[in-house]
Amino acid sequence: MRGFFKSFFAALLALAVFAVIVVFVLAGVVGGLLSPKKPDVEARSILVIDLAQSVREQMQDNPLSGFGSEDQYDVPGLYDMVRLVRHAKGDSAIKGIFLKCSDDPNGFATNEEIRNALLDFKKSGKFVYAYGESFPQKAYYVANVADKIYCNPKGSIDWRGFSVEMTFLKGALQKLDIQPQIFYAGKFKSATEPLREDRMTDANRLQLTELLNDFYDRLLYTTAKQRNLDTTQLRKCVNEHLIQHPRDAVNFKLIDGLRYDDELKDELRQKLHIDKHEFINFIPLGKYAKAVDYKAEGKDKITLIYAEGDIVDGKGDKNEIGSDTYRWLVRKARFDKDVKAIVIRVNSGGGSSLASENIWREISLARKEKPVVVSFGDVAASGAYYFSCNADSVFAMPGTITGSIGVFIVVPNLQSFFRDKLGVTFDGVKTAPEADPLSVTRPLTPSQRKYLQDGVDTTYLDFKTRVAEGRKKTIEFVDSIGQGRVWSGVRGMDIGLVDRMGTLQDAIDCAARMAKTSDYRLKEYPEPKSFLDQLLGGYKKSMSAKALQEQLGEEGYKTWHTIKKLKASVGIGQAKLPFDLSIE
Repeated sequence: MRGFFKSFFAALLALAVFAVIVVFVLAGVVGGLLSPKKPDVEARSILVIDLAQSVREQMQDNPLSGFGSEDQYDVPGLYDMVRLVRHAKGDSAIKGIFLKCSDDPNGFATNEEIRNALLDFKKSGKFVYAYGESFPQKAYYVANVADKIYCNPKGSIDWRGFSVEMTFLKGALQKLDIQPQIFYAGKFKSATEPLREDRMTDANRLQLTELLNDFYDRLLYTTAKQRNLDTTQLRKCVNEHLIQHPRDAVNFKLIDGLRYDDELKDELRQKLHIDKHEFINFIPLGKYAKAVDYKAEGKDKITLIYAEGDIVDGKGDKNEIGSDTYRWLVRKARFDKDVKAIVIRVNSGGGSSLASENIWREISLARKEKPVVVSFGDVAASGAYYFSCNADSVFAMPGTITGSIGVFIVVPNLQSFFRDKLGVTFDGVKTAPEADPLSVTRPLTPSQRKYLQDGVDTTYLDFKTRVAEGRKKTIEFVDSIGQGRVWSGVRGMDIGLVDRMGTLQDAIDCAARMAKTSDYRLKEYPEPKSFLDQLLGGYKKSMSAKALQEQLGEEGYKTWHTIKKLKASVGIGQAKLPFDLSIE
């Protein structure tokens, strides 16, 4: 019997080992089969940049990349796009760039980085053409660097200035018998305005008007410079609604002409010196990224950490800045002796004040051992500014939204809603007057209200102290530019919140100089997930979000996302921008 069990368990162990080996072999075979070959870049190709794609800081991996149509390629991150355009500048196979301009959901700083890359590309003597069925203003801001700008004869050119519209929920909450119970510090802290007001406060109207004017002036200035026009005339076109049809844009020299798609293709063939019936080699950015090696190699190592999304406690998910995850990333770079400097790319409107403090702490420790440089993207405000303020140097773009030094807490009281609208009531027992936690099922007690307001005031003082120490200012001065107020990148530099105007590449160059190295490679974090993780996890999640967006529509999805974020932040100190700051 003993021999039987010995043989049985030996056979079972062998079977288990064999099964594991088979799984790994199959995974390798499947991975090999599913790994597309490196695409070729044919001679006389045109690189295509579609401004309608939503550009994030890091590559948006598609597990099916390379196996289908053009839209199934990975969507390069912003810095990837910049490096790809830089590579194309010296690539003899790429003869020019074609900008598709019919939409642009991206922020002003993102557009500025793309625009700067195109300006650098043009120094090679290669062409840049821009075309749109219609031209939104943000797309035109990028396109105005092009050698030729064309619009569909029956399309449209948006030239009306910028605007912001906020949705206010105070009236709806009153009808539903919901009391928001808000505690905040900073008269400009407008994140809670939709819950406590029925229109913009004077302070919020002032800051948003100033912000929009900064972006609007930038659009007029760059257009005038690139198109050899006068800003006064451009402003007149806006104020008097002179650009109503594409032909008007031609007459005022905003664009070079009207073309149908086939007419544009014929002109591009002439630029390429190919026959009018020959196929044009258009290569999308995602495909080009698969085809070329565009990342620099070097002896030393610089860590580049992308911090994008809401700031949350704990690990967070793919589109969040989890305090545990990012503390570990900064700490890993701090302990790694091969890492000569740390660059943090920030694109976030803030979030949990405690998570921001924890990340700030780790950055402060890292700065004592090696250079830490921060680069701001579209938004680096509130909690995101909190953890960034102590860096050795802070870079921003003119279109960056920053500042918003302030704090708030929201605890909705749903007692009347549950009782009077739904017929639901709650009851319980406790061992002490304040034994029960904060709850949305009843109003806050006076002691709870005092506790929350004291917590907000204390956190706001901590916030101002961190900024004052990091930026070498007095707390009084920080309070004068704080109070929750948002600033453009240019004004942020004027008041000392930002050190320099510059791109992410400028920030990396600065970090390399501080580390006294010119021979370096970048190690980028968070690292991309494996193929199977993407296919079984993140891709499935992204498809679910996409399906939900299709069902609810764009506005409905935004409302759902806002409610989801509000629910997650109940009773938690927030250093955060307004829920939605969409500039059109």
